[in-house]
Amino acid sequence: METDPYRGSRMGCLSLTESVAERLGKIVKPHAVVESEKAVYFPKGPKRPYEAKLGETEDLLSPENREAVTAWWLAIRPGANTPNWDIASKCAVDSRPGLILVEAKAHHGELERKGKPKDGNPTNDAHIRAAIAEANGELNAIMPDWHLSADSHYQLCDRFAWGWKVASLGVPVVLVYLGFLNVTDMPGCRVFSTHEEWTEAVHQHADRIVPHDAWGEELKVNGTPLIPLIRSWPAA
Repeated sequence: METDPYRGSRMGCLSLTESVAERLGKIVKPHAVVESEKAVYFPKGPKRPYEAKLGETEDLLSPENREAVTAWWLAIRPGANTPNWDIASKCAVDSRPGLILVEAKAHHGELERKGKPKDGNPTNDAHIRAAIAEANGELNAIMPDWHLSADSHYQLCDRFAWGWKVASLGVPVVLVYLGFLNVTDMPGCRVFSTHEEWTEAVHQHADRIVPHDAWGEELKVNGTPLIPLIRSWPAA
């Protein structure tokens, strides 16, 4: 278990967001544009390391949409949590205001297959399972062979569920699985050496959960793009 919060993929994300417009722009090219003069992103480098929660963090979504995603995910809010995003940034997709949502990894062990923990509020547990099931059904209407579930690969499934939900509200989403390559501060961990290794690891991890052909495609959620990407970046 990691004890230092500022190493591995976490440190990579903090370093990357120091020059967010230029660096994120390269990662999502040609699907989206990050305009430096309009950049709104979280975290904001090592001095402001706080990750975004889409239902709580201001400036990424409208107040109405923040309420919509929170109500969709949670039935009882006090003491409950929603996903933290390694990086979340405003962008433009075909000139439409959108979001880049990043899930970052630094070594193979971070690609967890476990299901949702069952020690939380049972009412929220049922609500979250229903939300994931809804996303799964809607994504299958766009492209077959989605198998999102709270019982396995929970983090992967909740990322795609949230990507779908935001897109269903009319906000384009670029959902990036980002691998940091050749990380040197994770002794004893099997790190990713090449983009090809990272890509293969993601495909193996997502096999029978996310359709292979979904990656790199512009999935239309009621006309709004949801674009899942596999990208890599050299470690800081």
